[in-house]
Amino acid sequence: MPNLKTSAFSRLSSTTLLGAAVILGMLYFGRDILAPLAVAGIASLIILPLVHKLDALGLNRAAAAMVSVLLVGACLVALAVVLAFQLASVTGDLPQYREAIQEKVESVRAITERPFARLEAELSAVIPQPVPEVSRSGKKNSHAAAASAASAAPAPEADTRMSVRGAVRRLFALAWGPIGQAGIVLVLLVFILLEQESLRERLIRLAGLTEMSRTMQALGDAAEGVSRFFFSQFLVNLVFGLIMGAVLAAGGVPHAVLWGTLAGVLRFVPYLGALASGLMISVFIAAIDPGWWLALSFLAFYVGLEVIVANFIEPRIYGHSSGLSPLAVIVSALFWGTLWGPIGLLLSTPLTLCLVVAGRHVAALEPITILLGEAPDMSHAERFYQRALAGESDAIIRDARSHLQKQSFAKYCDQILLPGLALAALDLRHGRIEAAQQERLRGSISQLTEVLTQTPGAPRSLRRRREVPLLNSGVGAHLRELRLARLGRWQGSLDVPLGSVVLCGGLSGERDDLLSELLVHALRVSGIDARSITLDQPEDERPDSSKAELVSIVFLVYPTRERLEAWMEVIGTLRENLPQALLVTIRPSFFNEEVDAATVKEQVDMVLSSFEEGLALASTHMRPAIKV
Repeated sequence: MPNLKTSAFSRLSSTTLLGAAVILGMLYFGRDILAPLAVAGIASLIILPLVHKLDALGLNRAAAAMVSVLLVGACLVALAVVLAFQLASVTGDLPQYREAIQEKVESVRAITERPFARLEAELSAVIPQPVPEVSRSGKKNSHAAAASAASAAPAPEADTRMSVRGAVRRLFALAWGPIGQAGIVLVLLVFILLEQESLRERLIRLAGLTEMSRTMQALGDAAEGVSRFFFSQFLVNLVFGLIMGAVLAAGGVPHAVLWGTLAGVLRFVPYLGALASGLMISVFIAAIDPGWWLALSFLAFYVGLEVIVANFIEPRIYGHSSGLSPLAVIVSALFWGTLWGPIGLLLSTPLTLCLVVAGRHVAALEPITILLGEAPDMSHAERFYQRALAGESDAIIRDARSHLQKQSFAKYCDQILLPGLALAALDLRHGRIEAAQQERLRGSISQLTEVLTQTPGAPRSLRRRREVPLLNSGVGAHLRELRLARLGRWQGSLDVPLGSVVLCGGLSGERDDLLSELLVHALRVSGIDARSITLDQPEDERPDSSKAELVSIVFLVYPTRERLEAWMEVIGTLRENLPQALLVTIRPSFFNEEVDAATVKEQVDMVLSSFEEGLALASTHMRPAIKV
């Protein structure tokens, strides 16, 4: 029986939850210190491959680190300078578009204000307006008029001119924050790269020398995942910027290179960057174009391309390259953006990736890996059992057909169907399945097996009925009745060559019936004349003993402890009636609660461990063509 995985949440305690709450508080209130440190740490993981390349060329560690930082910094500064000059050029060209901008603003204002003005006029016609208060003589109070006139008189102009020193002071105050943060990050980055080996040794000592291999694996996975993610993001944004630049150039928009570059660069800021670049380019196009067609066309194209990239390309590329599920990319952006603002939004995916990698090696963080990892740690058999409990027959059949396109039915039974049935048997034995779940499980298995056994060898062309009637005796007996109705009483002609028939049988019961029917189908789809039989059925229902020479192999369902004696009696009867036949039983590896193999091996000629081994054995004895 497959080992059932214990719940990761079972290891959580009040102490663990309290520790998690304390860590979240530290992340939020210590963001001014932790955010630059996280930026420097992530940047060191990105630059580290370049440092190793330079180190391999003969530079020492300090020189390689400094050269790497200078190269990356120079590229970023050069890009910033080019964008700044291009933006200055665009700003200088804007005055010539002033009239067009004013005209567009007035038209937008008229469009937006017209409905409200019409609504106000209609309401004014229905609701009487208040009459202004007047004096007895019919004139307004002269004192009130004088007061209102005095209040309406223009105030003396304030000197709004700013001195050069004040302007420089204000500009320096605005730029000091980002420059200071960038300087802190740069200093931290240099020291992290210089102390990379020392920091790794400290982490190993913290984790313990006995966990050295696991710690090294975690650090390697984190560095590789972050580098792969940023490289994938760079490629996506580069292609996006090239497409936007080409479209703008084809539309005759000035400074198409600038806007394409801006569209690609701002997409490194999740969500907000794409929105900002789209709005900026749309406003610029609206300002330079007399009409609205070009701006609206670009906006529609931009939104369409962004929807395709964000919903179909990025989740698959980023999720595959980072080891995160597509939903985890969005959830991590929301979480880190709430904690650390724009910096958290930028670092959301690499930070979450580091946590997911750590969860593969640290038990306390395993729930994060399970919830946010690329694929849940669930086998195909467990997924089959989970879907069967939920009654998702369509999904089970679709998955089975997908597997049967690549592998045999025998292998599908060995790897998915039989282990899933073993999980169900274990839960049934311990009373962990409710009655409604049992009905859904029974119906799903019946629909799957009937669909896959209707037309052997051609699973894609099968058509499943909406409702599958279940016989009282179980799914296996129901499948046998279907085959008997199609092929006759003996499930085929008895006028066949000697030794060309393989019998698959077990004792009467739902378990043995189903297993024998599955094995029959696995053999028949491979061209073997396999037929099922109930070993303890009345003698008048068995084939004539004169036809015993037709049988070459008898596959027996592995016995249970409760029915071992009856199974052994049947073995003796088979030895008498089919002396020339090879008696074989199949004991899959997950049947660990059945009878010991040594006891069974004394009764039969061979004990196999899978349907595939049984198929290989039958194929080596004979392989006549049969009509299915």
